[in-house]
Amino acid sequence: MRLDKYLKVSRIIKRRTVANEACSGGRVTVNGKVAKPGADVKPGDRLTIRFGEHLGIYEVVSTAETVRKEEADQLYRIIEEDESTARERS
Repeated sequence: MRLDKYLKVSRIIKRRTVANEACSGGRVTVNGKVAKPGADVKPGDRLTIRFGEHLGIYEVVSTAETVRKEEADQLYRIIEEDESTARERS
C-alpha cells in the first residue's frame, strides 16, 4: 500500500493531502529512510513521523485497504509518541 494512503486509512494523519505533504517534505521515514508518498508500506515496517517538535514512531501491523474509524488503531502499534502528538490524533 502507498505510504500516504496508509497514513490516511490508519488515521495516523487524518487527510491524505496532509500525509502527502508530510512525505514530500521529508518528515516521514520508513525503516530509517526518508520516504516519498508512493513508497510501499508492508506489515513490520517502522514509520517515524516528525511534525515540528513532535515525533511519533509506529510499527505497521496491517495494511487493510479500508477500515472503520473505530478499528483504524489496529493497523499500527505505537512504539513512541510525544504526549502532544497523541492528543492531536485524538
